[in-house]
Amino acid sequence: MNKFFFIVLFLFSFIGYSQEDAWVFFSDKPNAQFYFDNPLQMLSQRSIDRRSNQNIPLDIKDIPIHQSYVDQIIAANGIAVMAKSKWLNCLHIQGSIDNIIALTLLPFVNRVQFADASLNSKRAVPRTIIPVNKQMNVQTSFNYGNSNNQIQMLNGHLLHQENYTGSGKIIAVLDSGFINVNSTAPFQRLFDNNLILGGYNFVSQDANVYSLHNHGTLTLSCMGGYVDGELVGTAPDAQYYLFVTEDVTQESPVEESYWVEAAEEADRLGVDVISTSLGYYEFDNPNYGHSYDEFTGDTAFASKGANIAYSKGILVVASAGNSGGSPEPINHVGVPAEATNVLAVGAVKFDESYANFSSVGPSFDGRIKPDVMAKGQAAVVANTSGNIQTASGTSFSCPIIAGMIASFWQAIPWATNQQVVDFVKQSADRFANPTNQFGYGIPDFQLALNSAKGSINQDSIGRFLVYPNPVLDKLFVSFSPTFSEAKISFYNALGQIVFEKSIQNTETSISMENINSGIYFYKIKCNSFVQTGKIIKN
Repeated sequence: MNKFFFIVLFLFSFIGYSQEDAWVFFSDKPNAQFYFDNPLQMLSQRSIDRRSNQNIPLDIKDIPIHQSYVDQIIAANGIAVMAKSKWLNCLHIQGSIDNIIALTLLPFVNRVQFADASLNSKRAVPRTIIPVNKQMNVQTSFNYGNSNNQIQMLNGHLLHQENYTGSGKIIAVLDSGFINVNSTAPFQRLFDNNLILGGYNFVSQDANVYSLHNHGTLTLSCMGGYVDGELVGTAPDAQYYLFVTEDVTQESPVEESYWVEAAEEADRLGVDVISTSLGYYEFDNPNYGHSYDEFTGDTAFASKGANIAYSKGILVVASAGNSGGSPEPINHVGVPAEATNVLAVGAVKFDESYANFSSVGPSFDGRIKPDVMAKGQAAVVANTSGNIQTASGTSFSCPIIAGMIASFWQAIPWATNQQVVDFVKQSADRFANPTNQFGYGIPDFQLALNSAKGSINQDSIGRFLVYPNPVLDKLFVSFSPTFSEAKISFYNALGQIVFEKSIQNTETSISMENINSGIYFYKIKCNSFVQTGKIIKN
C-alpha cells in the first residue's frame, strides 16, 4: 500500500517469497440458527439497537465462523492463521502454495484466494456455496485557538453551539497505535468523562494500543483532543474505541484482514462511525499490490469489509490518500476509501484550496471520489508529548470529518447512515459540479442540519426523503406515515419530463439505470401535497 500514514511513505522491495498470503473461504455456517435465536451471543444490545433503528435485519454475515472449521485449518500442515472474518466467512492464512491448495480438499472449504492474483486462475478451485437456512453536561462555547480554521471551515462550531458535540455517538478509530493517549493532557478530558471505552491491537492480538506508534494519537486528537485555546476536536464528547490494525513493520495484505476484523468488532460493540486514516495500494511483495482496475467499489478485501460495515448501519469515513502528486494511476484514491459505501475525505489548505498531495478520483468505474474535503494541510493536532502542532495529510482531514459526522448525527438521531451521508454531500460547495480533485467539495454542517430538520418534521405532516443523492442505480423514497402512495416525476434542465412513476410505501425503490447521467429535478405529488428537489444521476 502507499500507506496512508499520510505523512511518510515507506516502500520496501523483497524477492524470494516462499510463503504466500491467501484467504480460505468456508461453504457454510452450520451453527447459524443458534445465533439467530440468541443474538446477544454474537452482538451487543447496542449493535442490535442500531440495526433496529435503521430497519436492518440480522443475516448470515452476523453469524460467527464455525469454530470447528477454524480449528481444522489451524491444525493443517504448514498453515498459519493470521486473521479471520465472519462477514466474509474466511480466514487469512499464510503457507506454501501446495499447503494452501491442499485445504481445498476439506469438505467445508469453498475456495482459496491467493493475495497474488496470478495464482488464482491456475490454482484455486471454487465450489458451490451451501446456503444457510451515560449523560454529561456539554460545553458549548469552546476556545478553539489555532484549530478554529479547520472546524469553522465546516461550520462545525455552529453545531457545537447547539450542544451537538458527538455526545451519545461512538467512533471506532482504526489506526497504527496511540502512544501516550492515556497519559498526555490533550486526551485527559476523554478519560475524565469515561469517553474512551476500550481498545485492541489486532496485529499483536493483545490490548497494547498506548505504547506503539504515533499516528493514531494524531488522528484521534482531531476528533477528541482538547486543550483550551489551542485545540478542540470536532467530536469532543463522543465515545471512542481505539483499534490497532496497521503493522508498521511491513506492508502486507494481512493488514486489510486486520482492518476487517476490527470493523467487525466495532459492529459487535455498537459503534456508529469508523474513522480510518489508512489505505492500501502497494505492498512489500509487488505481486500482492492492487491495480487501478480493481478500484470498482467492492473488489479489494478491505473494501468488501467496509461495504458490509455500511450495510450494518455504520458510517465509514476514510482518508482519500496522499498520492495526488504521483503519476497515474497511483494518484487515485485507494482502498478502502474507494469502496462504494465509504465516505472518502480529501485535503484542502486553510484557504479551502486543493492540497497538492491529496489523492484524486474518479474510481476506476467512474464514481466520484473523493466524496468530500476538509482541512488536511497544516491541520492542528496533538502529538505524543501532548504538544499542539500542525501536520499535513488526508490522515487528518478524515477524522476532522468523522468527528463532525458524529456531532451531526447526534442532532438527527432518527437518520440512517445513508441519510447522514446524503445530507452531508448535498451541503458541500461543489455538490452540483463535482470534480476529480474536490469530489463534492467542502461540507457545511449547519446547512446539512437545516436541510435535515426541514426534510422530516416529526411533529406534523412528514415529508418524503429521497436518497441516495447522487444516485447510481437505485433511488429510494422514504415515506412519512401520513402517506401511502404518491407520484414522482423527473425533469431535465429544460423542464421536460424524462420519467415518472407511481410509488407506494410498500415499494420504495426506483430503478435509475436507464436515465442518463446529469442533474434532474423531481416532483413528488400526493393529493394536495407537493415536494420538489434536485437529484444527481451518476
